[in-house]
Amino acid sequence: MADTTTKVAQGAQPAMQASLEFENATYRKVTVRLMPFLILCYLVAYLDRVNVGFAKLQMLTDLRFSETVYGLGAGIFFIGYFFFEVPSNMILHRVGARVWIARIMITWGVISALTLFVKTPFQFYAIRFLLGAAEAGFFPGIILYLTYWFPAHRRAKMTGAFMVGIPMAGIIGGPLSGSIMAFTHGLFGWHGWKWMFLLEAVPAFIVGVACMFYLDSRVRDAKWLSEQEKQIVEGDIAAESQQKKEHPSLLAVFSDARIWLMCWIYFTCSLGQYALTMWMPTLIKAAGISSVLNIGLVTAIPYICVAISMVALGASADRHRERRWHAGGPLIIGAITLVLSMMAGTHTTLAIILLSIAAAGIIPASPMFWAIPTSFLAGTAAAAGIATINSVANLGGFVAPAVVGYLKDVTHTNLIPMIVMAVIVCAGGLTAVCLPKSVNK
Repeated sequence: MADTTTKVAQGAQPAMQASLEFENATYRKVTVRLMPFLILCYLVAYLDRVNVGFAKLQMLTDLRFSETVYGLGAGIFFIGYFFFEVPSNMILHRVGARVWIARIMITWGVISALTLFVKTPFQFYAIRFLLGAAEAGFFPGIILYLTYWFPAHRRAKMTGAFMVGIPMAGIIGGPLSGSIMAFTHGLFGWHGWKWMFLLEAVPAFIVGVACMFYLDSRVRDAKWLSEQEKQIVEGDIAAESQQKKEHPSLLAVFSDARIWLMCWIYFTCSLGQYALTMWMPTLIKAAGISSVLNIGLVTAIPYICVAISMVALGASADRHRERRWHAGGPLIIGAITLVLSMMAGTHTTLAIILLSIAAAGIIPASPMFWAIPTSFLAGTAAAAGIATINSVANLGGFVAPAVVGYLKDVTHTNLIPMIVMAVIVCAGGLTAVCLPKSVNK
């Protein structure tokens, strides 16, 4: 009898191994199909969102804007984002990612291009608000979309891979923006920053149209998956939804203290991220680099470090099934090194090294964070919860440039504004590491 049981167990092992290998192969297929395209979408999105930081190098002088006007205009993008994010994500959940993501990208491409016609502060504020309203729902929509294709224990790595679009936008966008502004300045009577807004808006329109033909809204619609592969993915998502997640009502979502705690943590992530990205060219210029072209080239260095850190942290978080320290630890390290980079002054090499460490800590904290709320929400609650967290917390994208711009005008230094940002970011990191262990799923 014992021999029979042993033989059965031994026979089951190869079958289980084969099943696991097929499952892994299925998710590799999903990854190869979806992730490169989604990364491209986010690269284009982030480039259109933060290229205003490069435009600032010429735009402020050309239009006679103050640092406060620039900061308010850069940040007001997130007010439009805030008001339209939850409705946009709910529509995406109903009509599907293919149509809605395409709509988002096409409209923001058109509006981004119209920035070249800005002449007054009011026009600058209006166009940035409209750009935020157009883009609202894109990021949380993709986060929601990933929950349709990957179970939680695979999702941190995928979210990290998706958000590699941020450093890629910096690696590509920095030199690209610097080159466009340097070499097109004066062409047909237009300043370089105008050409930059026009040329960098074109990819959003093209990729938006491509979404209509490339993306599948649901697993069941994917003709590139076999029936067995579809059943594996759908089975994993369904099992996780039933066993690990909650399906509260929308009212319960908005009254859930955990959602608002998530808003606070992600607010600090957003605050640090946009304090860095929207002032990165200015900070590099303050470190002793003068020409627009060289600033664009050097900007790629911190973003290369971000890309490496983002992938490494995502893989580590999934391998160890740990979320708190992978989200909070980098925020704390990034906040400290951000202040140190300001104190380095015109010691260019040291300042760039410290700025790179700060970026590699603060920016990758966002994808590490998103593995936490998606571990306890599902269905309509996930659509509303993710959008609520992202829209409320992304007000950090308004606060950061508005406060930094104002403090820069008042103090005439980069150090004080960045100390204020670093203190808030560090507080968010400490909150994340103090979360209960139950978030490590």
